[in-house]
Amino acid sequence: MKIALINGSPKAKNSASEQILNTLKNMLSHNNEISEYNFRTCNLQNQDLENLEKCQVLVFAFPLYVDGIPSHLLNCLYELENYFNKNTENKITVYALVNSGFYEGHQNSIALSLMKNWCVKSNLSWGQGIGIGGGGMFSALVGVPDDKGPKKNLYVALKTMAYNITTKNSADNIFISPNFPRFAYKLSAEMGWRQQAKKNKLKSKDLFHKM
Repeated sequence: MKIALINGSPKAKNSASEQILNTLKNMLSHNNEISEYNFRTCNLQNQDLENLEKCQVLVFAFPLYVDGIPSHLLNCLYELENYFNKNTENKITVYALVNSGFYEGHQNSIALSLMKNWCVKSNLSWGQGIGIGGGGMFSALVGVPDDKGPKKNLYVALKTMAYNITTKNSADNIFISPNFPRFAYKLSAEMGWRQQAKKNKLKSKDLFHKM
């Protein structure tokens, strides 16, 4: 099976989306032909469009931006929509992984609905989505095993999606929070904001300024 893993994060490296896709890739690599793409800017080449059209499965991973899809990725989706509607006769199934700084994974539900609607507009099949809370933790969890600690819920959800991908099943969306207390996540985030403020020569009280 030809599977495209598409990183929709604007970050050049070490993004949460990249880490999540790498974990999924390890679950899919056996007997599958996997290609990887980075959609940091909307500059899709004809060869990219042709290669994506030949895939049986597209997996998008991206961060939540204002309850929706990042604008650069949205532009890419418009381009793909136009291309698929004109060219594809292949049966492509789409899966999506949306992470956010919110602790609760269900905060990503609107973005997953947008991806499902995009599938309808693009004449593609919707497979499944995972809404992932606690995305702000991933940069600090690089050395943690994928199936341990705060990553455990995500690992179980990705195993489920990996099975559905390999069988091209459609299933209900999954929403997860990290295996980490909510209050501790909130304290860690607030500490991180204060450290960033100090690095940028600001004071903690500056974080509460209103426009």
